[in-house]
Amino acid sequence: MLVFRVLRMVVHLFVGMAICAFIFPLIGPARREGHIRRWSHQLLGICGIKLVVRALPGTPAPPRALIVANHISWLDIFVVNSMQPCRFVAKSDIRSWPFIGWLCAKTGTIFISRGKASDVRRIFKGIVESIEAGDRVAFFPEGTTAAQGKLLPFHANLFEAALDAKVPVQPYALRYLDAQGNYHSAADFIGDTTIVESILAVLQAGAITAELTQLPSIPTEGAHRRELAVAARKVVADGLGYLPEDLNPASASAGNPPGTEPGPQAAPQ
Repeated sequence: MLVFRVLRMVVHLFVGMAICAFIFPLIGPARREGHIRRWSHQLLGICGIKLVVRALPGTPAPPRALIVANHISWLDIFVVNSMQPCRFVAKSDIRSWPFIGWLCAKTGTIFISRGKASDVRRIFKGIVESIEAGDRVAFFPEGTTAAQGKLLPFHANLFEAALDAKVPVQPYALRYLDAQGNYHSAADFIGDTTIVESILAVLQAGAITAELTQLPSIPTEGAHRRELAVAARKVVADGLGYLPEDLNPASASAGNPPGTEPGPQAAPQ
């Protein structure tokens, strides 16, 4: 079964690369988005992942916004793209990943080098221009992945783009669950785990549910980027059902995830 899934994923990756190389140059943005959404959804299916998208009552998505979410795995980009293709801001290391890095580049990912102030300024300008042009831009403000049950501090720099583009911040909460509704450890991509090891762990894991929850948007008028970062982190933490002690990077939690009590009606995608 594992060999079969690996072969399916390899074939799917090559199909995606062929679409990017030969079809994308011939079609417009709307059709490209359709391909990205379908391809991402099929990738999740190959990985045994069921996507469930929720929206809390009274939280309509603004037509233009800077999108943020907590960061758990390399899967996160494809979960969001299965719902709504975005241009992601990602660390430059991802560009060197086999197949996935090339695909991310061809689907509009904006790569940023950590620790380079000049690169942050360049990326910041590009984000603002993309939002003003009508693109959906998303990033993971933790700056790295965290094990489920923890939420790292949100870096404030890129929140400035929402202020300059005069758009709200749209947060999403993401988690991966097993059949019992507990956190699925196979989704965690942390520590010294390589991308190949993580892919194999996911492919061997069996059924995983990726739950993506749309949270209340955060207005930016008159705000400071640090205030936005703190507010976005609180909204995401509330959406995940985290307690204050779960926000301490040094703390860890396991077992049943907080906030698994009955909530809004889920919509399978």
